[in-house]
Amino acid sequence: MRSTARLRIHSDKDNNQRPTHMNIQLIDGHFSPRESLDLITRMIHVKISFHEEKIREAKTEEDVKMRESRIRQLQRDLYEIRNQLQNRNEAVDLTSHIELT
Repeated sequence: MRSTARLRIHSDKDNNQRPTHMNIQLIDGHFSPRESLDLITRMIHVKISFHEEKIREAKTEEDVKMRESRIRQLQRDLYEIRNQLQNRNEAVDLTSHIELT
């Protein structure tokens, strides 16, 4: 399997090279509704777990509230996606990537 990561290198005035941009393709394919829901659910659960860990480490109430709000939004999004995919019979195209700039 070939790598899908793309990395651009920038040289500063002292000729030190550092990455300036990277794009990592996580998902790019055709999936059944069940497979799509499984992938999306797992990704959202990882993100929710990340926010829950940050809440445990939070030092301000503002940070806690922001993360709780984000968790609720992710849960609503997952609920909506689940409803849409449960009523779908045909395959789904999924694409997901991470872009570092």
